[in-house]
Amino acid sequence: MVPDLHAQQPLSPEQLAEWVTDARQRTMDLVADLDDSQLVGPLLPTVNPLLWEIGHLSWFAEKFVLRDALREPPIIPHADAIWDSGAIPHDTRWHLNLPSREETLAYLAQVRDRTVERLLDPRCTDVVRHFALYAVFHEDTHTEAITYTRQALAYPAPALPGLSGTSAADADAGPLHGDVAVPGGQVLLGALRCDPFAYDNETWAHPVEVAPFEIARAPVTQAEFAGFVADGGYNRPELWGDGEHWLRATSAQHPLYWRRDGQRWQRRDFDSWVDLEPHRPVSHVCWWEAAAYCRWAGRRLPTEAEWEVAAGAEPGTDGALRDARRPHPWGEQPTAPEHANLDWRALGTVDVAAHPAGDSAFGVRGLFGNVWEWTSSTFRPYPNFEQDAYRDNSWPAFAEGRKVLRGGAWPTRARYIRIGYRNYFTPERRDVIAGFRTCAP
Repeated sequence: MVPDLHAQQPLSPEQLAEWVTDARQRTMDLVADLDDSQLVGPLLPTVNPLLWEIGHLSWFAEKFVLRDALREPPIIPHADAIWDSGAIPHDTRWHLNLPSREETLAYLAQVRDRTVERLLDPRCTDVVRHFALYAVFHEDTHTEAITYTRQALAYPAPALPGLSGTSAADADAGPLHGDVAVPGGQVLLGALRCDPFAYDNETWAHPVEVAPFEIARAPVTQAEFAGFVADGGYNRPELWGDGEHWLRATSAQHPLYWRRDGQRWQRRDFDSWVDLEPHRPVSHVCWWEAAAYCRWAGRRLPTEAEWEVAAGAEPGTDGALRDARRPHPWGEQPTAPEHANLDWRALGTVDVAAHPAGDSAFGVRGLFGNVWEWTSSTFRPYPNFEQDAYRDNSWPAFAEGRKVLRGGAWPTRARYIRIGYRNYFTPERRDVIAGFRTCAP
């Protein structure tokens, strides 16, 4: 069972120190097998040079925990000039005079060890603990992004020690058809001030009226999306709306990482090609592709409020909506392997019928893990948005037309995913481990 932020309020210093160590170890494990040229890689708009990225993670923890919260001097005097993501343009990161691989790994270890030492000091303050937790979650986000990079660059699947794996019953659980009806009502969307942690884009709770709706029990599968492709979905402009410009610019004919091999579809899984698994969720599709599929199927994407209601609310005794604000779709119980495909456990997706123990109160499955799920909502601040100390977390993205994703994917860490967590990417991004589920129109 995975330790859970909601189940331990607050985390003990020992648990938080363990998370710091675990997050840093996952970063190191994800790059351990790559050679020096792979740690730089080609300049692409959707990736960072991995040598720069892992240094940035250590810089972030040092800046917010050791330097800002504890007022300690910088370990590397010029660190801000090479690792501050808010100040260094993306393309410039390939042309910086970075420390060597050995020096960078030594820096990662030094910041980790100092952070752990400070957390275990009886004089440690709540401010230090808060920023240490923030740094852990920031690193968790980036280790997922490093997984995207390995896929995008066709590197081998990462060799990660200690994974529990997945059962054959989960991997081959089959499809899950049908919708569930969710009653309407008023709910609170956003974080409460008593919540143990929230990002600024979740601040603060505000009432939202949600009309009754019907939502699919499972995400769209690869077989279902292959039907859209076979029906000429990429060659029918009427299905694409504003996404037609993306379709023309890319000349896409199928999802990223798919190819035709005779009469069958295959997908690239890191550096290998495998036959398409029909009942796994479609992945690596952009928002435009998800929206076009919905038009083809006579369906629509859920709003982020509908997604959150389907995940965290409950049916009331009178049939109305009860805003239960569950921490997980399945309730209060901490995240366990039977609930969701998270933490790299399967090193890929599993069939959509897997993990019935993770169903929400309405019987919606797979809301956590497997693939992030696109919603119809544009990423905007909540009405009473309050910016936190990391100013680059959300504010610059509000003006970029990004779309909200909910739920988490198979490399998402179980310790930080929450029903209210808002992920966000621009609608053309296909490198993200993202799929979608649909609603009745």
